[in-house]
Amino acid sequence: MILGIGSDLANIERIQRTLDRFGDRFRDRVFTAAEQAKAERRADTAGTYAKRWAAKEACSKALGTGLRMGIAWKDMAVSNIDTGQPVMQVTGWAAERLAAMTPPGHEAIIHVTLTDDHPWAQAFVVIEARRLA
Repeated sequence: MILGIGSDLANIERIQRTLDRFGDRFRDRVFTAAEQAKAERRADTAGTYAKRWAAKEACSKALGTGLRMGIAWKDMAVSNIDTGQPVMQVTGWAAERLAAMTPPGHEAIIHVTLTDDHPWAQAFVVIEARRLA
């Protein structure tokens, strides 16, 4: 069963301007160390950050809160499995919210997809409740 969906569109040029203006202050407020390391290794650094920004926004919408009610940017983090597929991990208040919205006898699975076509980056998140075996 679907518990929540969220999408977001981020402007890569806007993220680049924010990086230029605020640098580490912006990076450290929004992105985990692993997310920063991934982005800084990429040729399209701003695009990588923009996709992760969009994923965090989309995840917060799928959680039904948006970025309010105690959720923090770093409570949602995007990484990639060996195949390159993005995955979302939640901690802190986001994890508490996910647990509260997951029905008894189910586990929550967060699906995320990312794409970009300069100057846009997009993310789509679906939170699924899967019955425990």
